[in-house]
Amino acid sequence: MKNSKQLKDSVTPKHTTDWYVKWVASVFVLAAMSLRGIDGMAHYDLGLSMIGIALWLWVSFLWNDRALILLNAVGLLFLFKNALTMALAF
Repeated sequence: MKNSKQLKDSVTPKHTTDWYVKWVASVFVLAAMSLRGIDGMAHYDLGLSMIGIALWLWVSFLWNDRALILLNAVGLLFLFKNALTMALAF
């Protein structure tokens, strides 16, 4: 394990469009998760989650990965439904 190159070397290309988008998307999803459960922050959590998942959906299409496309498309639909529900509650 100490001499494993697998831990140091990434197999994905660096500094390509999908590389930047996946990292930005991950930051949005993590930011949303950090707000989850804090009173009064549900709207921010939902907004950041929607941006992050939409960006991950874009990456899924760039990678042509059907499992990720399904996961992120359905996840985005759930988030839109929740956003609509919250908007109509006001």
